[in-house]
Amino acid sequence: MQVTSESESFPRQRARTRGFRLGAPRGFAIRRTESGDTRVVFLRSADGRTAAGDLWVAESSQDYRDRLVVSAIDVGESSSNSQVPAAELARRERSREVTEGITSYSLDASGTFAAFALDGTAYRANLDDGSVVALTRDLAVVDPRISPDGRFVAFVADSRIHLSDVATGTLTCISPDEDDTVTWGLADFIAAEELERHRGMWWLPDSSGLLAERVDESGVAVRWIGDPARPEREPTAHRYPAAGTTNAAVSLHRLSLDGAVTDLAWDTNEYCYLQSVNVPTNGAPTVTVLSRDQQRQRVFQVADDSLVTIADRSHSPWVTVIPGVPSLSPREELIEVLADDDCFRLTRNGSAVTPPDINIEAVLDIGEEAAIVQAYEEPTARFIAEVNWDGFVRRLSTQPGWNAAVAESGVLVELTTDLDSLASRARIVDGDRAVSVESFAETPCLRPRPRIHVVGSRELRSAVVLPSSHEPGLRWPVICSPYGGPHAQRVLQAGQAYLTEQWLADQGFAVVITDGRGTPGRGPMWEYAVHGDLAGPVLQDQVDALEALAEKIDALDTTRVGIRGWSFGGYLAALAVLDRPNVFHAAVAGAPVTDWRLYDTAYTERYLGNPNDDASAYERTTLLTRAPELTRPLLLIHGLADDNVLAAHTLQMSSALLAAGRPHNVLPLSGVTHMTPQEVIAENLLLTEVGFFRTHLG
Repeated sequence: MQVTSESESFPRQRARTRGFRLGAPRGFAIRRTESGDTRVVFLRSADGRTAAGDLWVAESSQDYRDRLVVSAIDVGESSSNSQVPAAELARRERSREVTEGITSYSLDASGTFAAFALDGTAYRANLDDGSVVALTRDLAVVDPRISPDGRFVAFVADSRIHLSDVATGTLTCISPDEDDTVTWGLADFIAAEELERHRGMWWLPDSSGLLAERVDESGVAVRWIGDPARPEREPTAHRYPAAGTTNAAVSLHRLSLDGAVTDLAWDTNEYCYLQSVNVPTNGAPTVTVLSRDQQRQRVFQVADDSLVTIADRSHSPWVTVIPGVPSLSPREELIEVLADDDCFRLTRNGSAVTPPDINIEAVLDIGEEAAIVQAYEEPTARFIAEVNWDGFVRRLSTQPGWNAAVAESGVLVELTTDLDSLASRARIVDGDRAVSVESFAETPCLRPRPRIHVVGSRELRSAVVLPSSHEPGLRWPVICSPYGGPHAQRVLQAGQAYLTEQWLADQGFAVVITDGRGTPGRGPMWEYAVHGDLAGPVLQDQVDALEALAEKIDALDTTRVGIRGWSFGGYLAALAVLDRPNVFHAAVAGAPVTDWRLYDTAYTERYLGNPNDDASAYERTTLLTRAPELTRPLLLIHGLADDNVLAAHTLQMSSALLAAGRPHNVLPLSGVTHMTPQEVIAENLLLTEVGFFRTHLG
């Protein structure tokens, strides 16, 4: 049941519902039970204000009526360990997880048992009868993974992999005891932040052992994360691989249940990144590694306790990482998504399967005869399709707009939204049956009215949001609100994507959002356009789109233009007032990258190269040397606990501006990371931004 709150402001409602994610069903998984039924498992909190996620199931034998299996609040009350481990907080930060309680879980092969961690304690739940067993009491547990046969639960505690034999209650550490700089079973920083891999251990299908990642950070430079507002607290050491510096040493191993360790070695000097490990239930495990320049990729099959090369790929300027692949089909055919001309195409054993007018963004499931994929033709939309190995594409999405899904065993959990929707709609599709999964999320107290436009010679996708009170003849100062860089798309056929922008518009602005070169959704060449230059193309597209929109829409007053953004968007906002003050008259830059030498290896070197080989791209894109050019109002905002875009970015930029005699504002956020889930901070940041733009744009 969705609840609407009309008694408070949008910023407060948005903050307290954590972006309206609380109460929404998520984290779906599908299993075929031993009785032949289909069981769908998911997370959902009790309502739109409760942060703790609960575990739910819906079964085909019960017409997919959902039932609560585990209440995080009830189980947490009986837990003797109420401290969330630092490694778990880091995992949530890397995956941008804003909820609490049960935030993730794993299932056995039949969907009978689930394992999860709550407040540092590991549990196994019986999904048939709802009984819950605590597996640990005195260990701070991260990422429990249950074996396919349900007998064992592996988890990380104190940077080591432990094994719980549920039947006997025995706990065993099965990874070697090593220095504090070595971790087992957790994804390394680069994999989790830049390669879309958030796990570091995987059960083998026969439950005989695990594949486990070992990470040695001893060679990685230390950065200190402190809180000046709490001088009594000792700063935290954070191993951060900045561009051009040493990466963590990563390796993969097979761990047997008795603690035997087998090295699965490859040439880590040639391929330093562990991109992905895929262990299908009905196929052989595959391991994929990348070279440091990310132009060379090697795919292995795990066989006889060793890695056997099955494919070598190379691509310039980089190999794009696609979720779900490379992987082997049940017939041990290599399934990949490769860039072909100007299209990401599904391939089987290196041969293209999908046509050149459909881009594949993710592979959701691989069967003997076909694969389920997420794909796009129009950049602002996504659809789900089944692709058989003869190349026939059958669309499974029945609604236009933005579609995502989880697929397994012939069952689909579909998440759909469009421009008129305030939330995603979840439904289970099993043959001819389609059953909705109820959301308990709050309904926003406003309704966005975005209009999507295609403008300019590059057919830029832009969204314009005008005040609800707009009438013909009125003109409004403009706030540009882009992300503008790789890995994030903002112009979507999804109404909820524009909630904050509608509120900003209703404060007396016209809000413009543009996806320029480098953003997803336009194929390989569009993404490659920022190679060697993360400044020029992205800024030019914002300027071109704004000018083209002003010619079409009289409501835009381009004599008063502000720009705001966070992370890459913060970099773009600061860049805009520095390089194009004739177009942009004020900027709010949140957590901005100001010097790409300070950002991490994999992301930065993918686009700008290794600065030890050629630093020209870094010199061309840094903001620090541009500081003397500032003539417009600039507000820099940064969380002092940010371990992704370090606060040093803003502090060094402020120092450079001060040295150049350029007035500016800095808002440091004590205890805040790259995310801003704290209610008071999230609410008041929006109010601060509006006040800044009202002051400087009128």
